[in-house]
Amino acid sequence: MSAATTGVPGLENKRRVRSDRAIQVADVLRRQVLQGTLSDPLLPSESRLATEFGVSRNTIRESLDLLRREGLVERVSGLGTRVVCSKYAHGIDELCGLAETLHGVGRVRNEVRISGLVPAPGAVARRLGIASGDSVMYIERRRFVDDLPLSLDLTYVVRDLGERLVQQDLAANDVFVLLERLAGAPLGDAEMALEAVSADAHSAAILGVPSGAPLMMLERLTRLQDGRPVDLEFIRMRGDRVTMRGTARRNAKEVYAG
Repeated sequence: MSAATTGVPGLENKRRVRSDRAIQVADVLRRQVLQGTLSDPLLPSESRLATEFGVSRNTIRESLDLLRREGLVERVSGLGTRVVCSKYAHGIDELCGLAETLHGVGRVRNEVRISGLVPAPGAVARRLGIASGDSVMYIERRRFVDDLPLSLDLTYVVRDLGERLVQQDLAANDVFVLLERLAGAPLGDAEMALEAVSADAHSAAILGVPSGAPLMMLERLTRLQDGRPVDLEFIRMRGDRVTMRGTARRNAKEVYAG
């Protein structure tokens, strides 16, 4: 409904401004919730938050509604709003497996659903630097953190390492750790692409989320230190339980005046 139809000049603009501010407040509160920096599971009162952020209580209510819809907080009658879940921080500035990333935060275990040699699709073969149709080891794993299904990992590994890899304890170890052990050489770097996708029926069932729920898709091509590509992964992570975090540094650039 527009301001013209409500008969109140500027009403829609006021609502828009309040919604903009609500988003700004929610962004700050979300970070506190996800990082666990709040000293109490209960958030400060609406009036206290309104004073802290310099906004109205209606704006604070909108902010808290946003966080409630994300499943991060809930309203408790007579008490206020409390944190009900947090997210696992997954670093993107260091090449680590999930168990390495979450060491000391949660217990990671892997369920190997499928493994076996398959002909490499053309796109996979090109990324791994092998001929189209050559055999690669395909591994599908569901990964848990403290019994919560967190990700579905589809992995293609070059055959000479992959055949030995599936003979290892994949349930209790990161693939990266095993690859370095089998190759007798450290991993070097990885190309990564991160994007948002909707959960298809298969992924939704595996991860215990509704079909169409937001997932983060990480595509990662990993190379040994000598530059040889050995591992191509497509990792679907629950968007409601993972946050990607890293540190970016700006390369020195010549500054132009004007």
